[in-house]
Amino acid sequence: MKSNYLSVFSPLAWMLAGLVLMPLPAAHAAEALPQMKVYKSPTCGCCGNWSHKMEQAGFSLEVLNRSSLDEIKQQQDIKPALRACHTALVGNFVIEGHVPAEDIVRLLKTRPKGIRGLVVPGMPMGAPGMEMGRGAMPFTVLALHEDGSTSVFAKHGKK
Repeated sequence: MKSNYLSVFSPLAWMLAGLVLMPLPAAHAAEALPQMKVYKSPTCGCCGNWSHKMEQAGFSLEVLNRSSLDEIKQQQDIKPALRACHTALVGNFVIEGHVPAEDIVRLLKTRPKGIRGLVVPGMPMGAPGMEMGRGAMPFTVLALHEDGSTSVFAKHGKK
């Protein structure tokens, strides 16, 4: 009986070829994303949910639990009307509230002049980390300008 190496090793060769040709996972593709520093309350579940979504998008996080977030919001000049439950810093930008990862990535890629961050005021149901049943509501991501003014950066959800 003649042994045929191709028939013996063929499944293994195909498996290895499949691994080599397999597309990179999303987390690896997003490896170039900068580290994000997240200031949040240790008891806020939606902040934890949002943080988890940022990790899934490829950000590495340094989470800083604080009993009060007033100091970081004042340091970042986030006006009371624009505040939300957590504040993040990434790539020289401030991110206030439940901003979707894709908007943060777009901000980091485009680096628009005069914009110092993104804001989702309050806690709109349906925003990342605030998904609760079918009660999602449309929400707007605001660009926070250096002069303190805002403009629409992105709109999400149905109207």
